[in-house]
Amino acid sequence: MEEIYQKYAMTVYRYLMSKVHNADLAEELTQETFYQAIRSSERFDGSSKVSTWLCGIARNVLFTYRRKHPVMEDILDQDLTQGSAESDALNELGKVELMRKLHDLPEPYREILYLRLFGGLSFKEIGDILQKTENYARVTFYRGKEKLKGSLKDE
Repeated sequence: MEEIYQKYAMTVYRYLMSKVHNADLAEELTQETFYQAIRSSERFDGSSKVSTWLCGIARNVLFTYRRKHPVMEDILDQDLTQGSAESDALNELGKVELMRKLHDLPEPYREILYLRLFGGLSFKEIGDILQKTENYARVTFYRGKEKLKGSLKDE
């Protein structure tokens, strides 16, 4: 397994880095990928390349991580990084500045974004908490996200 790690660790790391854009997280997920590979090595039947098998495990490790850690970037990336200007701004700003921008949003946008992004709550749950409708939570989330994107473009 040490030989496989030496040969394919960088491939797995690059794959994960292309997905998460965070060196520390990519390294952590790479380690978890090889841990899972060791645990399931008896299931590797040789019908595919080792690198393909490992990247498949890495993909599953990433899905598991994202399911357990509903992080702001995972949700916002879908819309914020569609244009290269937004992508560049997000990469340059980093988490702290992004959090500042989020904190500067007026209510109720800030609260709904926090509940959705960090609480991992559904729009129905957010509506229930705020004693509003699910549609209100969706629309307010969308508008807050648009305001956040606008403040990122201003940078």
